[in-house]
Amino acid sequence: MSLNASEVGHLKQYVQKLENLETEKKEIQEQISDVFKQIQNDGFDVKILRKVLRLRKMKTQDRTFEEELLHLYMHALGMANDSEERDTSQI
Repeated sequence: MSLNASEVGHLKQYVQKLENLETEKKEIQEQISDVFKQIQNDGFDVKILRKVLRLRKMKTQDRTFEEELLHLYMHALGMANDSEERDTSQI
């Protein structure tokens, strides 16, 4: 099995493009890490902020369902406070 000159050229271009993207990805990850360090230095909770970011990506309906299901499970396990009581009959 062998590749013709055109296929070799395409393959090299793909490999170069992937290598460049991996480099950019690493640089972006470093920038994100730096922002999280700044956030932590300013006294914010990084773990909670990551959760907020994840929730913001979700559709409102999906987020509401997840919150209701979480509350239902916590209540069933005796983890929910009485002040957190909600109507879970709609779940």
